[in-house]
Order: sequence, then C-alpha cells, then structure tokens
Amino acid sequence: MPIRRDLLKGMASVTLSGLPFTRLTAGEWPADPAGPLPRYALPGKKPLIRRSFRPPNLETPLEYFNELYTPNDAFFVRYHLAAIAQPDPRAWRLRIGGDASGAPRELTLDELQRDFEQVEVSAVNQCSGNRRGLFEPRTPGVQWGYGAMGNARWRGVRLRDLLDRVGVRKGALEVVCNGADTGVLPGTPDFMKSIPVDKARDGHTLVAVAMNGEPLPHWHGAPARLVVPGWTATYWVKHLTTIDIVTQPFDGYWMKTAYRVPSEAFPAAARFASQHTVANTPITSVVVNSLITNITAGQRFAAGADVKVAGIAWDAGSGIRTVEVSVDGGQQWHTAVLGEDAGGYSWRQWHHVLRPARPGSFRLMARATSRAGETQRTTLIANPGGYHHNLIQALDIEVG
Repeated sequence: MPIRRDLLKGMASVTLSGLPFTRLTAGEWPADPAGPLPRYALPGKKPLIRRSFRPPNLETPLEYFNELYTPNDAFFVRYHLAAIAQPDPRAWRLRIGGDASGAPRELTLDELQRDFEQVEVSAVNQCSGNRRGLFEPRTPGVQWGYGAMGNARWRGVRLRDLLDRVGVRKGALEVVCNGADTGVLPGTPDFMKSIPVDKARDGHTLVAVAMNGEPLPHWHGAPARLVVPGWTATYWVKHLTTIDIVTQPFDGYWMKTAYRVPSEAFPAAARFASQHTVANTPITSVVVNSLITNITAGQRFAAGADVKVAGIAWDAGSGIRTVEVSVDGGQQWHTAVLGEDAGGYSWRQWHHVLRPARPGSFRLMARATSRAGETQRTTLIANPGGYHHNLIQALDIEVG
C-alpha cells in the first residue's frame, strides 16, 4: 500500500530544458550547497541532508563516505513519485513476461531466494544528477550536493537467471522493469525503466533482496530491487513488481523523454543503441570521479604538521588506476595510496599525506583515472539535466 501519511502529493521531477550553459572549471567550484540545509531522519534512517519531502529525496552527509561501505541507515534516499509502496513480503509477487518471453511466470520472495543461486556484488549506486547543485547556471531537478550516492554489498539473483527461467525468444531487445510506487495525481507517468538485453544478461545485474548483509530496507526498495552495477541509479528500480522482455524500444516517459543527454557528449559512456537518437541518448554508465572525504573547504591546519588527505574514487566498472593529489592548485600532482580493491563496481578508498612548506592558503585538488584510461575533467560538459558532474574537486585550506 502506498504511504500517504507524509507523502501526499508530488510530481515527477523535470529533467530536461533548453537552458544555455557556461563551462565551470576546477578552480571555480561554488560553495557546498549542502552546507546550510537541515538534516532530517526518515523512519529507520539517520538524519540526512534534506532536499525534498514529497517525494522524499535526502542525501548522505560527507562523514559517512570515510567508510568503504555506506551504512544502510545513512544511505541516500531517492524517489520520483510520492505514493511510495510498502509491499507485504508474504503477498509480494514478481511477474516476469513480455512479448519476447517464452513462458511467463510469477515468483514469490521465498522462491526467488530458494530456487536460484544467490550472488553478491559490491557496487556504487549513484544518482544521475549527483552534484547537480554545483552546476552554473542552475539546472532543473533536485539540487544534489555530493551525497546522492553510496557504496554497498548487494545480494540477490542474477537477472540473467530469471530471464533464462522463463526463456528469451529471438528478437528480444530490451528488458522493462516496473516498481510499485506510483504518482498521486492521475496521469503522472509511471516510473518504468528499460535496459538492453545484453546489460540484463551480463551476470552482474541483479534482482537484489539484501543490502550490506541485511534484508533490503524499505527506503531502498524492499522486498526486491534492480541493481545495475556501473550504470546510474535511475535504472535501479525499487519495489520491483514486473520484468518484461520486449521486442520494441520502450517509450515510457522516463526513457523517451527524461534522463537523456546530448548525443555524443559523453563518448566514454555505454551506448544504449535501441534508445539512441540523433539529438539525444539515455544516460547510462557513470563517469570516473573522486571525492575528498575527510577535509572540508576552509579547514585550518597547524604549520609544519602532516596533513592526511583521504577520499574515494570510482568509475563504471573498469576500476581505479590512480588517484593524484595536488596542493598547489594543480601545478604538481602526487600519487595517492590506493586502499582495498573491492571490485570494479565498488568505489576505492585512497589517501595521501602532505606537509605544506609554509603557512598560508593552499588549493587542494584530487583527480582519479580509471583503468579504462578515463580521467576526471577540468571543465564540465554542458547538458540540460545537470548529469555527470565529474569536475576535479578543489578545496582551499589554511595552514598556520
């Protein structure tokens, strides 16, 4: 049943516009948009940075990113529709069908966990618009700071195994997933997403029922959600109810109209050929990125003392090759020490110890390079949705 006590109204987020853009360079980051905002605790959650109530959108505070895995109760919350489902696990059913399926069927939660191999993958779940609030000029949509993301261990069934159980017919093109959450107002587009059949069958895409060793929490899609490692969170459909294997490109609002970027603007991103047009294409895989997690802008340090800079870096799945740190605004770069490699889809912790030679102001920067050769950018790529912000981070610190 939808939760209506606190979430009575809401409209789908607008994600595209025709606003002009200017380029923002690494040295021109605006102040942290998360700074003055209040924190709010949803039931079962720690206080998170509130971005909106209806639907609830709250981001993870910076201090939780000092851990390899983001605690479930501190993990960011993202919804597009305000009538949020709370399915009874005993009555919940997952229907798998579509015009390219061999033998449609329904599965209970017990069958999903008992009749299929359970596997686990460590993966970053990052909203497509993470850091949208740092774009200048402003772009429409939730004005996220740095925290619309998290890293977790996801456990469940390979989507490939489910598709094979019902059979995939020749001509299958996309796999369409729907969740139980709905809009409050009639006519609000249902939140449905499709992925290419190849992505659905790559072995890492899961129907997850557990997160960090616990049953999937309500705010993260209980009892089951789609997990698409390496792709942005818009595809990670929560409160999953149906999976359809189809022969035609899915033309729902959230595929055909929303979550699209200018064609060829991000050549390193995975291509979704059946949804591609001359003008635009769906956002797909995440871009390489990093974040300093233990220091904030304006922080002061004692002269002559070591300063440990720590953070995280991630990409779409190739893994992180190097992270470099600069203390002079990018004139010289020093290689950071990488932490545990928890797999290509997980973020990787890193650190570097520096000792500023004199008192004064210093511009601290960090940049990551993936094993695929992709490096963070010094200028943003203009796009109307405010997606793929992976500008090299710059923080001014004081010494002495």
